[in-house]
Order: sequence, then structure tokens, then C-alpha cells
Amino acid sequence: MEHRWIRGLGRVAGLLAGLVAASAVLGQEARPAVRGQTLYLPIYSHMLYGNLGRSGKASYVLLSALVSIRNTDARRPLRVTSARYYDTNGRLLGERVPVPLQIPPLGTHEIFVELNDASGGSGANFVIKWDAAEPVNPPLVESLHANMDGGKAVIFMTQSVPLAE
Repeated sequence: MEHRWIRGLGRVAGLLAGLVAASAVLGQEARPAVRGQTLYLPIYSHMLYGNLGRSGKASYVLLSALVSIRNTDARRPLRVTSARYYDTNGRLLGERVPVPLQIPPLGTHEIFVELNDASGGSGANFVIKWDAAEPVNPPLVESLHANMDGGKAVIFMTQSVPLAE
């Protein structure tokens, strides 16, 4: 009897693994070609962690952020027209692409937010606008956050989402 129960668990585990794999594949579906978008990219200039303790405040670690705008189209360029950086309260901190720039097919443009720039806060973001002369594969826009000070490493990524126009 116990043997059947274990086999049943194996089937359930196999089914769950299949569902996880299917959801990963669905998340990787090809996106339709478009002529432009406005993208929202979450940025963390610091990250809270630990317990509140007696002070009522959590500890935090500063993070740098490497924003990567990757043209995923193998044949056509795209143009980044704006990359506005906002803080946790939605206040504009600056424009990181002051003049439109072209990214060639399969090329990448990077924007760096330094470790010592905590002005954005834990709820910072970029709003990135791009366009193209004809429909192209949408770019992959991600940010790699990191801090490797003091014998510890904190590294994670965020990915953009399109905003409705």
C-alpha cells in the first residue's frame, strides 16, 4: 500500500514538473513585431532586509544597477528615444538618453546606476521609450542589480513590462 502511495507522489511530482516546464515555455513565446513601445523597468538602488528590531527599521544594502537594452531583431535597428529615471515617489530624477540613439541589429545599449546613487530608493524605475522605422522584434530590457562589498554578494535581475499607450 505504501508503495502505491510513493508511486502516486512520483506521478504528482512529474505532473508538477511538467506544468513548471510548460509555464516556462509559455513565458518564452515569441512576441509580435511592433514599431515602438513604452516600457517600465523596476530598479532598486537599495534593498531592505533583516528584522525591524528595536529601532523599528530594517537594514539595507546599496545596489548598483546595469540596465541593458538589447535589440533582439537580427535584421533591423531600433531607436531609443528616452530613458527617464524616477524615484520611489514618482519624481523624475533625470533623462539618461538625452538624444535619441540607434541600437543596431542584435546590439545593446547599457545605462549604469552607480552603487553610491541611492536617490531612486527601493521603488525606483526607468520608463524607456523606443521606436523603429518598421515593425521589429521588441527589445529585451533588463536590469542586473549587484552589491559585492564586504564578503557578501547580492545579485538579482528585473525585467521590463510594456505600458499601455
